[in-house]
Amino acid sequence: MTTLISAPESQKAGGKEVCASDVAKAPGRMRRVLAHEWTLAATGSVLLAVLLTWPTARYLTTTIPQDVYDPLLQAWQLAWGGHALTTDPAAVWDTNAFFPERLSLAYSDSLLGYAPLGMVGSGATAAVARYNLLYVLVHALAFFGAYALTRQLGSRIPGALVAGTAFAYAPWRLAHGGHLNILSTGGIALALAMLTRGHGFSLRDGYRAGRARPGWILAGWAVAAWQITLGFGLGIAFGYVLLVIGVIMAIARLRGHRPDAPRRVLIGDLAGGALFTVTTALMARPYLHLAEIYPTARRTVTDLAFYSPPLRGMLTAPAESWLWGHSHQEVRATLAAPAEMTLLPGFFLIGAAVVGLGLSVWRPRTRLWLAGATVLAGYLALGTQAWGQGEYGYVFLFRHLPGLDAIRTPGRLVVWVTLLLAVQAAGAVSAFCDRMDAVARRERGSGRNILVRLAMLAPALLVAVECFNVTPHPRVPTAPAALLGARGPVLVLPSDLMTDPAVMLWSTNGFPQIANGSSGYSPASQEQTRAVTAGFPGAESIAYLRTIGVRTVVVLRDRIPGTRWQYALGEPGAGSGVSRRDVGPATVFTW
Repeated sequence: MTTLISAPESQKAGGKEVCASDVAKAPGRMRRVLAHEWTLAATGSVLLAVLLTWPTARYLTTTIPQDVYDPLLQAWQLAWGGHALTTDPAAVWDTNAFFPERLSLAYSDSLLGYAPLGMVGSGATAAVARYNLLYVLVHALAFFGAYALTRQLGSRIPGALVAGTAFAYAPWRLAHGGHLNILSTGGIALALAMLTRGHGFSLRDGYRAGRARPGWILAGWAVAAWQITLGFGLGIAFGYVLLVIGVIMAIARLRGHRPDAPRRVLIGDLAGGALFTVTTALMARPYLHLAEIYPTARRTVTDLAFYSPPLRGMLTAPAESWLWGHSHQEVRATLAAPAEMTLLPGFFLIGAAVVGLGLSVWRPRTRLWLAGATVLAGYLALGTQAWGQGEYGYVFLFRHLPGLDAIRTPGRLVVWVTLLLAVQAAGAVSAFCDRMDAVARRERGSGRNILVRLAMLAPALLVAVECFNVTPHPRVPTAPAALLGARGPVLVLPSDLMTDPAVMLWSTNGFPQIANGSSGYSPASQEQTRAVTAGFPGAESIAYLRTIGVRTVVVLRDRIPGTRWQYALGEPGAGSGVSRRDVGPATVFTW
């Protein structure tokens, strides 16, 4: 019988006595938790992310990966989401940028699922630190998600390490250091892992009704819904993949190939599917409204043709690849849009997946299905570069499936190519490990046993070699004093793709309304503003700015040489009511 220690020697917890044996067992339980596979996987994913994104973590507040354009835009998006949640959540889509336009958060993927993080800290410095932190963590989540998925499917740990590393750090991802919406793929893999576990499914054992866990099903659908809130660039394809999987499951059940699932599994799928559908519908509303207001926001086949990668793009690495970047330079020079067309998943990954066709723990039929799905995803990723100019592939889907007309870059389907290759590679590496186990048993007690065990990690190390980057980390431009505490609406000149992202970041210091803006879509009114203000501070430009509600213009003197605003430092006409003053490297005009 367990003995209880009487007070005062007893431990108290919430007014109840705690067993002495429980107290004695606590350190052991803690050690087991810390040494548990999933604890180690989560911790390792973060440490690996810090290493493979270095030096991002070293300069969290002063530099930013890739360049000072799209990353600054997305740093502003994250900050705006948090600001809107704490001030006026109903107006989250009507940002302070692109004044006086509305729904400007919908001009590109919103990253709204990260908005709660935007509530921590304020100002431009916090915005940069927040972006950099997320840049590291999205890689960690992608690794962890793919690791969890392949483990659930039946892979051994070394195989899951290969899958996680390949999925999170594939060479093609290095071209998207400034596209947090494209790097945020962890939710896709993690949702699939949870749904797979919830349904009691693995590639090794098939369906096991007794292993079904409705809680995991709901969690998987919740993660999938969260993934949709990050943006439709990847979310639309993810939604259709879930739909296809659901149809296949339904057909399998109707044909009797799947054991009857418990009723609670069906309830979990219906509840989770409803959550996913409602979330998708709510996220789609502002985008659909935007398309009604601005018909030009819809993508066309011409847009697809410009961004569709040729077949050689699937084997070409971006310039940021440490291993292949320099040697692929000549091929990249032939691509119209290198960032969207350098889609190499990794040569070692491809090699392991090919080996998996003949040597794998997956069943032969499963290998063929995975290979076929990989080829199909790669074919669709070619867009108009596929057979028949894509009329029998992505272009057909583009014209007939709702939502695809919002995406101009079919090459982003390489996410699915990479994930499918990772699953195939995990099967091959797991089979390799099974054979190494047999060798290790024969060599038990000898020094060779350790070498054999270490050899199991060789595939993961080979994949990791392709993941090292030479991504630049430029310093973030400092906000000019003239914008600190500025009251909007304000226009900053020059207003172009080189300056507007920085202005958006600087506006996180108080979020004044700004006429500047940079995003995936630019309204016609913005170009009109730029064209009219080329004559600033002329009477016509001032009259136009008064009409749209702008009362302050800040001219950045060090940025206007060589632009259409290079003469914007002139004196305003007499009687115009415009005042002019210099504040540091900027000149401020107000009326």
